[in-house]
Amino acid sequence: MCLMEDWKMILIKHAEVYVPRSIGIKDVLICGGQIEAIEDRISLPLPSCHVIDGTGKLLVPGIIDPHVHVTGGGGEGSFHTQVPPVTFSDLIQGGVTTVVGLLGTDGITRSVENLIARVKALKEEGISAYACTGSYGYPPITLTGDVKKDLVFLEEILGVKLALSDHRAPNVTTAELIRLGSDARTAGMLSGKCGIVVLHMGDAPSGLAPVREALAQTAIPAKIFHPTHVNRRQELLEEGFAFARQGGFIDLTCGIDGAGRPAACIMEAIERGIPTEQITISSDGMGSWSTYDESGSLLAIGYAPVDTVFQEIKTLVREYQLPLEKALCFATCNTARSLELFPKKGCVQTGSDADLLLLEEDLSLHTVLAGGRRMMEDHVLLQKGTYEL
Repeated sequence: MCLMEDWKMILIKHAEVYVPRSIGIKDVLICGGQIEAIEDRISLPLPSCHVIDGTGKLLVPGIIDPHVHVTGGGGEGSFHTQVPPVTFSDLIQGGVTTVVGLLGTDGITRSVENLIARVKALKEEGISAYACTGSYGYPPITLTGDVKKDLVFLEEILGVKLALSDHRAPNVTTAELIRLGSDARTAGMLSGKCGIVVLHMGDAPSGLAPVREALAQTAIPAKIFHPTHVNRRQELLEEGFAFARQGGFIDLTCGIDGAGRPAACIMEAIERGIPTEQITISSDGMGSWSTYDESGSLLAIGYAPVDTVFQEIKTLVREYQLPLEKALCFATCNTARSLELFPKKGCVQTGSDADLLLLEEDLSLHTVLAGGRRMMEDHVLLQKGTYEL
């Protein structure tokens, strides 16, 4: 059970700090859920201050996962294949301190009400949690009956979800996509949010053509459309790279192997001069994966874990020799900027939320802080979800 500790000061001593750029060995003081100070040396002889020894360790921003099916995904193989909701401890052990929940194929047995309730529960248990209204379908399912009202009046809602170029997609017209993008843009401006349209991208040859058409016909900024799963096939990745050059954000799904592995795609982007600040990675956690034969019959089904973003960062560093400060960006500052949460999230600086990971030199998790509270320390999980054993 998650029993939240009272607000207290935490002092992390002698850690190598990544903001995500490395700034050397520092002491970091946390108070009231935020980073209060970052100095070469901080001395506080206060009995109420909890001290964590960061000697030989790396202090980095907490992971922001922008694509998790927090209520569970699946159901495409009938009711018994519905995936259970994400657990709080799985998120923490995956280094996730901020999560964006959304629905997928199933906008029928699952609802925005379910989604918001689960997001609120995760917030109460101790991490930052947001959501997107809608699902694969069109018109989008909503809580208020209107996408704009969901965005404006529900504090957790950052945008809307839609499927494109997929056999399960609603096959919207360009005009419908434009209307959805305009609604999200306007409501985001009115509510001080990013107002995005998260696009589940499938395998159909149409790819990102509907987005290109929408942008060509309007003044909607490219940053409003967030295509995800763009690494599922090479042709779609090429379109994604072109979209990133236009100023759009593209999201790579972890757990895909081979040429589509996010780490491999990122290294290709770097080599080709693609603006990597426009690239994010996500787990698609608790979302089902499925394979079909040529007739469209289901062959296999499963679901994705929520620790794959952290694993992909380690892969970038260990297997591809990308410096940690660059590898971190794809799950921290890039994602925070795409969601317009930076610098509250996605960095280590004075005034930012104290969402922090303390890593061993081998990049294993030592400590997780979310909102200035200790969720894990010295490799021991301290907080669990309310009904977790």
